[in-house]
This record gives sequence, structure tokens and C-alpha cells, in this order.
Amino acid sequence: MKLSPQRSEDPDVNLTPMIDVVFLLLLFFMVSTSFIRESSLKVDLPEASGQALVAQEKAIDIVINADGQFIINNVTLDNPSPEQLSSQLQQIVGENDDPHIIISADANTEYQNIVTAMDTAQQLGYTRLTLATRQTTSTEP
Repeated sequence: MKLSPQRSEDPDVNLTPMIDVVFLLLLFFMVSTSFIRESSLKVDLPEASGQALVAQEKAIDIVINADGQFIINNVTLDNPSPEQLSSQLQQIVGENDDPHIIISADANTEYQNIVTAMDTAQQLGYTRLTLATRQTTSTEP
């Protein structure tokens, strides 16, 4: 009987621990990454400062009640269509190319009314929009 020399098995590398570590690193980076969502609308938000603003041309005020009533510089429109809002806004603006428009909406108004006002102003080419807010009182010392 002839014995053949024993062949040692080829060395085998176990990849399971390495795959586990890579998976954990991937999970860590996915969880720790902050995702930024940017808006496509450009809006000038009001800034709080103690100084008085320099007198500028008269701004156009659009007030939106909780009932959906629009008041544009003391002209009242009850649930206007975008076309009615557009024609009234053009009439009040007159010859001004890019007036400053301040939108003041009730806290309980429908979001669609605010979007309609902003969209109408944007379609008319008016880019200087401000959303009016009420400053809250802070309790910090």
C-alpha cells in the first residue's frame, strides 16, 4: 500500500468579521449624517433689530384672515381666485416694477391661502416678499 503525502488545505480567509465591521461603519455614517432640505422659494424673513428702518416706498400689505378673506391695502376680497388676486394686486401696485409686499396671515389660516398669495406675486414678477410674524417674548434673563 502506497501512502500519498498529505496535502494541506489551501489557507482560507474568513471575511464575515470584516463584512460585519464595514456594515456597522456604514450604519454609523448613515445615522450620523444630517440631511439638509432646501426650499425653492426665496423669501425675505423679517429680522429683529432695535433700529428704525430707513423710510422706503410704501409697502403693499396683504392680510389673510382665518376665514380666507384677503385684504390688500384696505381692499377686501372674499375667497378670491388667483386671477382676481392678480388683477387687484396689479391695480394697487400701479407703475412700480418690484414693490415690497408684506404678507400677514392669521395663525389659523389655511396654508393654501398663503401659498396662493406668494405664487400670485411671484407670477407677476414681484420678488420682494416678506412674511410678517409676531415677536414672542422670551423668558431668558
